[in-house]
Amino acid sequence: MNKFEEIVNADVPVLVDFFATWCGPCKMMHPVLEELHEKKGDNLKIIKIDIDKNEALASSLKIQSVPTLMLFKNGELKWRASGYHNAHDLEAKINEFA
Repeated sequence: MNKFEEIVNADVPVLVDFFATWCGPCKMMHPVLEELHEKKGDNLKIIKIDIDKNEALASSLKIQSVPTLMLFKNGELKWRASGYHNAHDLEAKINEFA
């Protein structure tokens, strides 16, 4: 948990993708996140967290469905949503808070 808090306390916005390897919509998010990474570069940090390998963290953040996306800035949760999001909508949401 301490490592997670360190990561989300970054100066740049941090988009966290809580996923599971068995989840279809999670697999669909992968190219969207890659596209965002290419567009945003160092202006956005994207991390992926497998809920099956990080059960305690997922439980502490009340992750009940995947994919769940969370956007942090300076350690503060700015936005959270579950389900698939296309690149355009996700980029607009990030720009709103970044």
